[in-house]
Amino acid sequence: MTRALTRKGEATRARIVAGAAAEIRERGVDEVRLEDVMAHTGTSKGQLFHYFPDGKEGLLLAVAQHEADQVLIDQEPMLSNLTSWPAWLAWRDRLIERYLAQGVKCPLNGLLGQTGRRAPGAQAIVTGLMWRWQKAITEGIRHMQSTGDIAPDLDADRAAAALLAGIQGGVLLLLSTGKIDHLEAVLDLTIDSLRAGARAA
Repeated sequence: MTRALTRKGEATRARIVAGAAAEIRERGVDEVRLEDVMAHTGTSKGQLFHYFPDGKEGLLLAVAQHEADQVLIDQEPMLSNLTSWPAWLAWRDRLIERYLAQGVKCPLNGLLGQTGRRAPGAQAIVTGLMWRWQKAITEGIRHMQSTGDIAPDLDADRAAAALLAGIQGGVLLLLSTGKIDHLEAVLDLTIDSLRAGARAA
């Protein structure tokens, strides 16, 4: 059973995770050592292992969770406010901006590959991220249905799942080709389809 941390302990742990994330983003996961993280965050070996008894593996999972959280944080406040078509387009623009800035290097992908995609902890991080992301999109669709801007008979959960799958495909192609075109296409065509469905209803 994990012991609850004090507020100071939570802050120290968060500082270690943020420092490790910064080191990994700059150097790559394979090049970063625990000593680098300790130097970056001003923590001792004893402190680091106090918060991460499993050493580097546990720290990498914590950083992966940090990066997963950041994926959604980077979409705010747009993702939580999909209440009008201008808001949807602002979210679309924020996504494009985020992934253009990220380019072909995905910190989360590298981390989860390092810790092992089949590891329960890694799978839980991906599952949690996708569930939260899809839930936010679903809520946006349902809001637009309540205002008559999206057809009321559309399955909101299924539509959100399809949009998220398209986004992930666009991101994968960006990582493979360096081109943002596919992500732009899936966002534009899906949003246009949602709007057209309401007009046709």
